[in-house]
Amino acid sequence: MKYAFPFFTIIFLSLPLFSQSKINRKAVVQRHTVVLTKADTLASLSLGNGRFCFTADITGLQTFPDAYAKGIPLGTQSEWGWHSFPNREGYRIEESLKDYDTHGRKVPYGIQANTTERNRLAVNYLRQNPHRLQLGNLGFDMTKKDGSPVKLEDIKDIHQTLDMWTGELKSHFTIEGEAVDVVTFCHQVNDVISVKVKSNLVKKGQIKIRLRFPYPTDKFLDEGNNWENEDKHTSFIIFHPKNRTTIEHFLDNDRYFVTLKSSDGKSILSEKSKHQFVVTPSVLSDVFELNVMFQSHINAKFFLPEFYTFEKIAKNNQKQWQSFWQSGAAIDFEGSTDPRAKELERRIILSQYLTKIQCTGTMPPQETGLTYNSWFGKPHLEMHWWHGVHFAQWGRVALMERSLDWYKKVEPEATKIAQRQGFAGIRWQKMTDPDGKEAPSSVGAFLIWQQPHFIYFAEQAYQAHNNKETLQKYKDLVFKTADFMASYAYFDSLKQRYILGKGLIPAQERFKPESTFNPTYELTYWYWALDIAQKWRQRLGLKQNEKYAEVLNKLSPLPIKDGVYLATESAQDSYTNDHYLTDHPSVFGTFGMLPETPLLDKKIMQTTFDKVWQIWHWDDTWGWDFPMTCMTATRLNLPDKAMDALMMPIRTNTYLPNGHNYQDSRLRLYLPGNGGLLSAVALMCTYDGFPKNGMWKVKWEGMQKML
Repeated sequence: MKYAFPFFTIIFLSLPLFSQSKINRKAVVQRHTVVLTKADTLASLSLGNGRFCFTADITGLQTFPDAYAKGIPLGTQSEWGWHSFPNREGYRIEESLKDYDTHGRKVPYGIQANTTERNRLAVNYLRQNPHRLQLGNLGFDMTKKDGSPVKLEDIKDIHQTLDMWTGELKSHFTIEGEAVDVVTFCHQVNDVISVKVKSNLVKKGQIKIRLRFPYPTDKFLDEGNNWENEDKHTSFIIFHPKNRTTIEHFLDNDRYFVTLKSSDGKSILSEKSKHQFVVTPSVLSDVFELNVMFQSHINAKFFLPEFYTFEKIAKNNQKQWQSFWQSGAAIDFEGSTDPRAKELERRIILSQYLTKIQCTGTMPPQETGLTYNSWFGKPHLEMHWWHGVHFAQWGRVALMERSLDWYKKVEPEATKIAQRQGFAGIRWQKMTDPDGKEAPSSVGAFLIWQQPHFIYFAEQAYQAHNNKETLQKYKDLVFKTADFMASYAYFDSLKQRYILGKGLIPAQERFKPESTFNPTYELTYWYWALDIAQKWRQRLGLKQNEKYAEVLNKLSPLPIKDGVYLATESAQDSYTNDHYLTDHPSVFGTFGMLPETPLLDKKIMQTTFDKVWQIWHWDDTWGWDFPMTCMTATRLNLPDKAMDALMMPIRTNTYLPNGHNYQDSRLRLYLPGNGGLLSAVALMCTYDGFPKNGMWKVKWEGMQKML
């Protein structure tokens, strides 16, 4: 594989030359091993492989789902596990459409108008379906000496560790003085959870393992603990030889399979109640091992071959995780005296781990990954930038590229949207599903900043590989993406310039689509992406696209008032209207997420940065706003402000003991914040962007230049 930049670049800030040496990556990772000594419902720990994720409580399994439901829920989710309630009323996307007048032309958008009861029901159904499934709850069924069930408060002497270097979750606790030791792994290729339990309570028959199937909800969130609606789904044993059992779970028109394989050959599986199965280990030993595979369909691996043993899955994890950490980039703050350094390093390591296990599948992830549903489990494509860009910056572009083929799969649906609205090319969806179908949204339907993302990803891939194969692979979607962008820009014949809008909502979702035009960040992104599309044509030996060239030549300038960039040209009161000082300060994306373009005046951006920094309501922001602000400060050569932004003590910039970026009681985890943190740190490395006050000792290697 060829790289546009050296694969291993080692940089030292404030370090003597004689101490230059490669980073001890194992030491850096393992000094941030998560250690828990009490039950904390916001500190659940996850295992996963990028396409499947299993989140455990303090017992190492999912024993107390109800207690953890309002924390970080004990989810089991995959990229293949989806369900739809029957569409008996025949609801269609066309029922959500409403025409908006755009420059004398009616353009239909799928929104939440609620004009009639039928419209309301149709929109709700289309937003709720399909939804991602919680595949099953795998936990302990434990009893005390008197036969009563063990409760969370009965778990004592807790010591739980997550070793990210090996992928091992190790849990120790006691019940009535009896020790229980649990080790849990997730296979790094297949969707298998492997658990090993050692305790005298196994021999005493007081520890069993329970598999329970929840029913999906039609709610914004699905925390995996809906035990009602038992008659609306079925689960039953379909195969039962020796030490293996397969259970089929059937919901409406959807089904999947769970196969359990014990180590002793003598365990017994029984149906305790509807949708609840219990594995009773043999009492001949105090050690019990169980492997549990989740599958969308029956295939050659259906019977869990012999190589799926606990020992081999443990070795699989050790090999795969060490390979991950030894690849790509690394950073080490050892020796720094700034009190924020240790916490920042912890966030970096945990963010790499979390994005690896939750964001490296074959489609864009949802904002809460594979833990629990937000927005019914659907991906938001404007967030894909925050989920994926950092992988390329950290020298792991292959992980980013895993999800790019999905865009080809959903191209027909994106083409339909563009055609329906009278534009050329393809208009990328905002809130979507595995097949690319659009979900109606009174905000999402008008967003446009997801549109250039594919060109950004493709250019990252090209910069990493620098070959014709990459150009050939992505060129069709790059050009069709740009075709829409050129078509979407409206030529104002009076002012002799192209404008974006009306009929849009910018990344800062505080503006009405009917009146908004020319947001600063989107104008810049439009220019940058069309220019890159022209470069792709040049690299392929094609002539320049005349329409792209015309739009680039006549695109509106960035809107300015009183020496600062406005949020949008249509909001001359961008900094005097309190309503516009909340949500994302997306004007920073102009020179932070994006490199310098001919549209930009860096002095004006410096003045804009200073103003926004002083007056913004930072307590009403999102997790990726802090890294975005950091990136702008870095590009403006303001390293102290960059660090202050990245580590700003605001609730939505909180990182829990498990590394998750906490937002509020609804979004207890928010992976765009983790991805944004990694992007910002990579940019700081390659732009010499750490504070120069002598308090930061920074060693890094393998980072790639941001575009």
